[in-house]
Amino acid sequence: MTAVAEQAPTYDCRADFADELAALARADERIVAVCNDSVGSSNLMAFREEFPDRLVNVGIAEQDMVGVAAGLANAGFIPFVSAAAPFLTGRALEQIKADIAYTHRHVVLCGQSPGMAYGELGPTHHSIEDLSWLRAVPGLGIVVPADPAETRAAVRWAAASGTPTYLRIPRFKVPAVTPSDTAFTIGRATCLTDGTDVTVIAVGTMVSRAMEAAKLLADEGISARVLNMASVEPLDTEAVVAAARETGGIVTAEEGLLSGGLGAAVARVVAEQCPVPFRMLGVPAFAPTGSTAFLLEHFGLTAQGIAAAARRTLGRA
Repeated sequence: MTAVAEQAPTYDCRADFADELAALARADERIVAVCNDSVGSSNLMAFREEFPDRLVNVGIAEQDMVGVAAGLANAGFIPFVSAAAPFLTGRALEQIKADIAYTHRHVVLCGQSPGMAYGELGPTHHSIEDLSWLRAVPGLGIVVPADPAETRAAVRWAAASGTPTYLRIPRFKVPAVTPSDTAFTIGRATCLTDGTDVTVIAVGTMVSRAMEAAKLLADEGISARVLNMASVEPLDTEAVVAAARETGGIVTAEEGLLSGGLGAAVARVVAEQCPVPFRMLGVPAFAPTGSTAFLLEHFGLTAQGIAAAARRTLGRA
């Protein structure tokens, strides 16, 4: 009888986001939540029950939601704005730019269910543009946690940072990948596996898949370094340059548009400071309608797809 490989447990990071937010609210009465009729999808039901006067539901009015959060920040509160990522970033981009980033308000924007998490709802509900849009806004930190522990750490950091931040919270379940002794630091990547042949730089839901790809490559004698670049803005340029100098090439993997996202940020550093063979994995255009699993497979955003990109980068296809 052939043994069946045991699957690692997976977790919904939205639950950890909500639990950590409630814990912060118990310790700091300035913490408030603002949402757009998304209490359920943001997992804020328990927060609303415990803090009924500290959750503002503006209804389906994303521009108002961000404006209200800016006003609360002006009054000394620390607002966490929680909404589906495609509508938070798409409908309220002007308010994010003018009311939050330009005025440097301490507002934490929490994009729930980003990437292609809504699958069958199609391109109107896919949030593949958010990293590209928000990287173009000066002064806005962008953090993409990879698992529950990093989600909790990012929420704590954002609450204490005093700066405007966008947190991209995954919807579909992911395994735990963050080592227990890892401290979250803005602008710093986490090296999850070291390697000398190629480096895979990934964010969010792609990090666990990058680690699986590293195992596949190791079986072929290819040593792959995996960097979790949770801090997309500011980017850890030192880690990128070190990867370029110390390994034979770089592959980036993200659940978002290729134009303007993580890959574009890394490509700029590589091109300017240490050119090496380079490939970007992501979404090239509007995605078709289908399940999240189908869409990730369609665009090669799997362990096998990442491993294949690494081989091509090294000329070993």
